[in-house]
Amino acid sequence: MYAFTLEQPHNLADAKRLVGAGAQALAGGQTLLASLKQRLAQPGALVDLRGVGELRGVRREGNALVIGAMTRHEDVASHTDVKAAIPGLAALAGQIGDRQVRAMGTLGGSVANNDPAACYPSAVLGLGATVITDRREIAADAFFQGLYTTALEPGELITAIRFPIPKKAAYAKFRQPASRFALVGVFVALTDAGARVAVTGAGNGVFRHAGLEAALNKGFAPEAVAGVPIDAADCNADLHASAAYRAHLIRVQTQRAVAQANG
Repeated sequence: MYAFTLEQPHNLADAKRLVGAGAQALAGGQTLLASLKQRLAQPGALVDLRGVGELRGVRREGNALVIGAMTRHEDVASHTDVKAAIPGLAALAGQIGDRQVRAMGTLGGSVANNDPAACYPSAVLGLGATVITDRREIAADAFFQGLYTTALEPGELITAIRFPIPKKAAYAKFRQPASRFALVGVFVALTDAGARVAVTGAGNGVFRHAGLEAALNKGFAPEAVAGVPIDAADCNADLHASAAYRAHLIRVQTQRAVAQANG
């Protein structure tokens, strides 16, 4: 690990000033600290956001839930309002990593990192959420741009994410047993504008599947997607699974998610 200075602000204004000056934001640290230990990252200064209370918590705003960027996975999973309004989101948070990861990892850190096998990006994209930063609001469809890449600009901080409350939603995840990341995970949502299907773990980043959405708009039932073609050319292959197997899992996990959403 390279030497660095550590700043611990207690309000958003100070955090913004430090990050704007070039320091690296530190959320839950589940990815960044490992990178530092392996000397894959060399920030001169870290800004620990844990003391910024403005970035934590869940609140209801009309027909949406606004969740602070520093809200931990375990708090999303156990929050009464999340469980009542978007139970699929609470269930997703409860499946992330292990107990230690859920006690430290945060919503904003996961979304900003945009790991191609992370769970939260599929919920953000599947629900058509809005990423709120210290500068602007970014629609989910414009936020995720590929492998570890987002629309965030240098020095820009995620402060919260606004999740519209859907009619139905659920997440189905086929875990990689060692890392507990998604080998393939599918978040489905039935919204006022129609069905949305977001896939994680299968490609170089989270993505929506137009064919599955079209099928579910005709009938929101597991059997509706049975004949939808899933192109293996769009999927990754590695030592854990072939592209063809991941393509198969996309359909299977979609069916499971729809069945869960329908109760």
